[in-house]
Amino acid sequence: MTIASTHPVPFRAEFEHIGLDESETIHALQTLFANMAKKVADAEGHASRAVHAKGHALVRGKLTVLDNLPPQLAQGLFGQAGTYDVLLRWSSPPAEQLPDGVSTPRAVAMKVLDVPGARLDTAKSGNSQDFLMVNGPVFSAPDPQGFLRSVKLLAATTNATETGKKIISAVLRTAEGALEAVGGQSGTLKSMGGEPQHHPLGETYFSQTPYLYGQYMAKFSLAPIAPELLSLDGESIKTEDDAQRHAIGSHFQSQGGEWELRVQLNVDVEKMPIEDASVEWPEELSSYVAVARVRLEPQTSWDASLQQLEDEIAYDQWNCLATHRPLGSVNRARRRVMATSREFRSEFNRCPIHEPSA
Repeated sequence: MTIASTHPVPFRAEFEHIGLDESETIHALQTLFANMAKKVADAEGHASRAVHAKGHALVRGKLTVLDNLPPQLAQGLFGQAGTYDVLLRWSSPPAEQLPDGVSTPRAVAMKVLDVPGARLDTAKSGNSQDFLMVNGPVFSAPDPQGFLRSVKLLAATTNATETGKKIISAVLRTAEGALEAVGGQSGTLKSMGGEPQHHPLGETYFSQTPYLYGQYMAKFSLAPIAPELLSLDGESIKTEDDAQRHAIGSHFQSQGGEWELRVQLNVDVEKMPIEDASVEWPEELSSYVAVARVRLEPQTSWDASLQQLEDEIAYDQWNCLATHRPLGSVNRARRRVMATSREFRSEFNRCPIHEPSA
């Protein structure tokens, strides 16, 4: 299906609806994540992010908005061609700095710097547009209530022994591998530590939750297109403590890479719901279409200065243009949970969090 044949649905306020106990559930999530963060910080002497705590790379590059996009794609940040500095962070959950022998999903966060346009939250400093993506198309739960159930399971393993977690992860990886061999995959298995150990740079990443896309609604994806990255798709890496950091670092020592930033426009709010983050939007209805390219040159992807920058910055999908506001209950939950995490991290580490410059 070409983009010309799609008919995106204009956003309407009634597509979002707040559940009766949504606020109470989000408050419970804030408390749970705050307790996990404090537990880890007290044990490690350093506060990390409440989720995706372990950074594997922090790299700079350029995002170029494609020229001559059709009107339904020429929205917000992508309304006209241009090139922006970007700062990308590869990471993995949970709230601890775990060895990579405990395998969990991978994520990439991208901060587009010095973006013009009306801000969603004028109280936030800087002019960045943040995108947060994970290597799977759907969220592990449909709503904050399901999210809370999953986080309770995660909280029960916080600060458990690394040996025990490695054993559990190995068992879950075996189960996940068997499931994928017959054409399936389990988001629950992966989130609990059964993520196959593949090279992070060969993965395709997804926003999982929807966002405003100008007057429309969309999900985002970041997909490798350079041959040197496509060759890494499905490539196994070791299960050593910092395997992902080493794999990414080894690549960027001598090579760069290019990705497409793609959007999937919503064309049917029944089959592509806004409030259920666990539903995969059918690509036969609306495929992912490129709106920009991201180019990274060879560089150092992890060192002492980058670790310092890790503490000084935050990625937040609510740090955005008004035209790309996050949609749905899971995003509303993330807004409050991530704010709690940032405040605790900044206070505990005595390191103010700020927006980086180009």
